[in-house]
Amino acid sequence: MTIQRAPLSFAFWLVLQIFCNGAFAQNPGTSTEFMVTNGEVGRAGGHLSAALTAEPKTLNPVTLEDDASKLVTGVMMADLIHINRYSQMPEAALAKSWSVSRDGRQYTVKLRSGLNFSDGSPLTADDVLFSFNIYLDESVHAPQRDLLIVGGKPITVKKLDAQTIEFGLNQPYGPGVRLFDSFAILPRHLLEEPYKKGTLSQAWNLATPPTEIAGAGPFRLKQYVPGQRIIMERNPFYWKLDKQNNRLPYLDQVFFVLIPNEDSASLRFESGEIDLISQLSAQTFASLVKQTKSEKVKLIDAGSSLQWTFLFFNLNDTRNKYPEIARKQKWFSSLGFRQAVSEAVDRDAIVRLVYKGLASPIWSPITPGNKVWQDTQLPRPGRSLENARQLLKNSGFSWTADGTLFDNEHQQVEFSIVGSSSNTERMNIATLIQEDLRQLGIHVTIVPLEFRALLNRVLDTHEYEACILGLGSGDIDPNADSNVWLSNGATHLWNLQESKPATRWEAEIDELLRAQLTERTLRERKRSFDRVQELLAQNVPFVFLVSPHVLAGAKNGLGNFQPAIMDPAALWNIDELYWKNK
Repeated sequence: MTIQRAPLSFAFWLVLQIFCNGAFAQNPGTSTEFMVTNGEVGRAGGHLSAALTAEPKTLNPVTLEDDASKLVTGVMMADLIHINRYSQMPEAALAKSWSVSRDGRQYTVKLRSGLNFSDGSPLTADDVLFSFNIYLDESVHAPQRDLLIVGGKPITVKKLDAQTIEFGLNQPYGPGVRLFDSFAILPRHLLEEPYKKGTLSQAWNLATPPTEIAGAGPFRLKQYVPGQRIIMERNPFYWKLDKQNNRLPYLDQVFFVLIPNEDSASLRFESGEIDLISQLSAQTFASLVKQTKSEKVKLIDAGSSLQWTFLFFNLNDTRNKYPEIARKQKWFSSLGFRQAVSEAVDRDAIVRLVYKGLASPIWSPITPGNKVWQDTQLPRPGRSLENARQLLKNSGFSWTADGTLFDNEHQQVEFSIVGSSSNTERMNIATLIQEDLRQLGIHVTIVPLEFRALLNRVLDTHEYEACILGLGSGDIDPNADSNVWLSNGATHLWNLQESKPATRWEAEIDELLRAQLTERTLRERKRSFDRVQELLAQNVPFVFLVSPHVLAGAKNGLGNFQPAIMDPAALWNIDELYWKNK
């Protein structure tokens, strides 16, 4: 089954930017200003079991970096303003409203009244101020801190009253209130002491008693059994209602069942032992489609994800360390060579053979799933060996009688591609590219590496010739990936040694990215980033290949099950999931 979504219009986006303060209601008998959701009205009760293929490393929102910790902690925590994972737009959360100053440098955020943490303690502006002071504290080493640096300076946070906070920015910030997404508001009454003692990084570990952990999310920790399961129970102080004023969440409990790998998770899903499974590979999804009965489960292909898989060449300066790599970099630095490789790659074959049709071919880092930012005017040429040969010929390459490609110094063109040995899909992609380039007379060797060894070569030693990797955006906004495209960015992978732009087109990208960061309207920002996409397509620092689809499944009867392309794809609306027949 496939979910079809209508593209989001500019007008709709702009309306949301202006009127995204969200509906709220005062619940009779309480002082809480609740947020009213628009989902299908469900019924209370029951539990949900979801597969978790890795054990979380922490339950601390300040120090977490792994996906399992983010998923589990995410259901216990809440932020001020949240990006709706389905609409991809910001909406009110703990904040009921906000305003932005005329110069775009000051955000005044108003909390809902009557908020409580899951232990019943009040949540006020003091907790918000405490939370952001922690995230901004350099000694804490919060991974999110970089996101709070705007215009080269940390944002400022000021409490105006018990429900109002003012955030100051050094310059206007194009993404706007998206800045506040995923910054969990922390309980000062529980974490202030370890913060003052300098032991915050050890707080809320997996051995912490559930009564010592509290958040403002839909569930709270009930029990953790190492290596087996994590049990969450309904947060009775949650701040959302459905359209009929029923308090959310509907489910009484959520079980995260620790299962070592996807194959085991798939078998337990087929047998009915677990209710929900997500982040499926195309092979597993296709197998489930064949083997499970439609009346028992609902399998959903939510479409292209925000992840993109790509091939790139090493353009770091390797002359002193790796002269053989440096010799081949004369080819890699040739625009015609990179364009020829891109023309020769059969993306449709990768989609068909590697992903069973469950992926989308791409020519840009903005995938088809990103309806707002995709440049629909960008050319999407099909495979053409004829064009590839002409590009190589124009760049000084030639062929021998047996079809082998040589450069203008009579050196045979051959190189290696490194990839993660544990990622079957990327290894299969490498094999298909090997065959595609063989048809151009290029000999390619595939070098499988353990993932940590692969990253060491790409990020540290630069001992590689070409590589296949995948990157995934946490948000549709292109600012999330700016470190990839800025010439001095930490993940400017094709040349990590640049202190300034090595080419004119890279300098133009730097200028465009800095411009869009301060532009105030989506139209202006998109115009700038469309040009970035055009420059990337023209100059091919990455050969963009495919975007895997978001694939998930659940037992039939799970209401409001609507996987989104943004993480957490299958559980983004866990507070609205319910059992129709339980």
